Amino acid sequence: MQRDFDPTIYILASHKNGTLYIGVTSNLLQRLYQHRSGLIEGFSKDYGIQRLVWFEGGGSREEAIRREKQIKKWNRQWKINLIEQANPDWRDLAVDLGFEPLESRRVD
Repeated sequence: MQRDFDPTIYILASHKNGTLYIGVTSNLLQRLYQHRSGLIEGFSKDYGIQRLVWFEGGGSREEAIRREKQIKKWNRQWKINLIEQANPDWRDLAVDLGFEPLESRRVD
């Protein structure tokens, strides 16, 4: 049985100040599992981008997609500012949602 969730815009990072991935999903927990398990082929898997560093509810599906596209167009510093307003230490917020901590691949 499919359970619907509110659309969520999220940012993953490879590490603090690392490569960023911006996405939108209607099931954040499932999408995080997919990213962390390497089940999604493409950019995030190729660059080891698995740490959830920012997310927000997006209202309707259309509003969430519009917000995702808006953030993707921003310059990198604006994206970093958005992350650091809510998560200055770039903690992996997925741990707060019940996921196991990821092994650190880089010393910051």
